[in-house]
Amino acid sequence: MTERKQKVLDAIDTANSADPTQEDGRPAALLYGERMSAELDRLFPDASEPLQIAARGQHVERWKLARSEYPEGRAGYLAWRKAQAEHHAQVVAELMSEAGYDQAEIDAARRMLRKQGIKRDNDVQALEDVICFVFLKWYFAPFATKHSDEKIQRIVEKTARKMSAEARRRVLDEFDLPEDLASAFKD
Repeated sequence: MTERKQKVLDAIDTANSADPTQEDGRPAALLYGERMSAELDRLFPDASEPLQIAARGQHVERWKLARSEYPEGRAGYLAWRKAQAEHHAQVVAELMSEAGYDQAEIDAARRMLRKQGIKRDNDVQALEDVICFVFLKWYFAPFATKHSDEKIQRIVEKTARKMSAEARRRVLDEFDLPEDLASAFKD
């Protein structure tokens, strides 16, 4: 690991350590970042440094933009998600700049965090695949207990559509899903 990458990852972890939301007795954003890095290492062991940083910074300071400050409904949700992506991209860009990354590397991480080029840019798609795996592995079961079967089906279908064909195949190999949910991942 390069010194500058470690500096950025440490800075992201320090920022995320301030998350007041706890999961398993730890700051939720810190735990999420660690899970993202672990899944990236597992799924894409040769990932570029900007992709490694983007994965760790995917939810950096997420708690600072409260969902409740945006209107209810889908439009409010999408506005919140866009603001989050911009915030994450800005924080990560500043940390990368401070660590000595060049503008092309910083811009690459920003594109990934903004999801610019999903389905067209391999690194943006890799980040999205990792996000989906982390959701399915760590967050789907608790989410499913709080929502109707119809909403769960819609979310699973949306998740599958965002993933690459290879990632969808891996989901079918790695997760024991009921047929109605598994069908969303089949080509």
